[in-house]
Amino acid sequence: MKFGLQLGVSATDPKQALALVLEAEKLGFDSVWTSEAYGSDAVSPAAWMLARTTRIKAGTAIMQMPARTPAMTAMTAMTLNALSGGRFILGIGPSGPQVVEGWHGVGYGKPLQRTREYIEIVRKIIARAEPLIFSGEHYQIPYKGEGATGLGKPLKSILHGDDSLKIYTAAIAPASIRNAAEIADGMFPIFMNPERFELFQPHLEAGFAKSSGAKSFANFDICPFFPVSLHDDLEQARLPVKQHLALYVGGMGAREKNFYNDYAKRLGYADEAARIQDAFLAGRRKEAAAAVPDQLVDEVALVGPADRIRARMAVWKQAAATRQVDTIILGVNPTAEALRVVAEAAA
Repeated sequence: MKFGLQLGVSATDPKQALALVLEAEKLGFDSVWTSEAYGSDAVSPAAWMLARTTRIKAGTAIMQMPARTPAMTAMTAMTLNALSGGRFILGIGPSGPQVVEGWHGVGYGKPLQRTREYIEIVRKIIARAEPLIFSGEHYQIPYKGEGATGLGKPLKSILHGDDSLKIYTAAIAPASIRNAAEIADGMFPIFMNPERFELFQPHLEAGFAKSSGAKSFANFDICPFFPVSLHDDLEQARLPVKQHLALYVGGMGAREKNFYNDYAKRLGYADEAARIQDAFLAGRRKEAAAAVPDQLVDEVALVGPADRIRARMAVWKQAAATRQVDTIILGVNPTAEALRVVAEAAA
């Protein structure tokens, strides 16, 4: 079993964040992950962490595809991978329509098709087999549409990329899971119950089947984000996780298009998901957090005293042994002590 550390969308205290990264590296963690929404970007902190470490990998979970051209993302990934000696992992995702159209000012389009085209272009650039030419629904390279000068020419990257660089995608909906299994090297479920793998397995197998034998559980990495909250008082330990889940299930998207709310329903919490969303969208955030069931928290997070966390780790060790997970990415502001407890429990 491998472990990752999620730093979230920003580092309010850079020194404290770096200390946590260095502790994770010392404990043998495989990776550290950054993210972005509509503030801090994912690339800058990844570069900063790679410059301050020597062994641990750094990945983006996620870089928002509509915010960057595929060529820009390929350039960034190749550069960071080269500068770090092969320690960068590229994680991408479509984000949601509220952020894409409300923040980046571009059309949301068809996220699955965009993901397919995006990954294909990035791989073409890294491979350098020929100058880049691509004609798709979202991207046309060289561009020949409205406003084009006609002077665009197919180009080949000056920098030689590394074909082994992995590309992960965000995926929780059935269609996005199938898409990831077919075209990517791994995926990030935003939260996961290791005892409910049936929510993923058929969709993963369907995607693998479309990959012409290239993909399987043996070479596809499933890397769930997993909140960890160490506290002797169980209710106090659950509280930050409830607040985190309330944000995603209740407010990360419009009422009619919230992927996380839909996922909570598939996990078996349809009524609770509706109550959480109603409260959150009405501005009653404490009520939304209180509506998150204790059972859901216990299923998708490591919470409570050290002994309780160690006991729950047995389920994750079994999931790793059967390739249901590759890397568990610990998040929601874990402490150095929590990282040590988890690492020792997995040993």
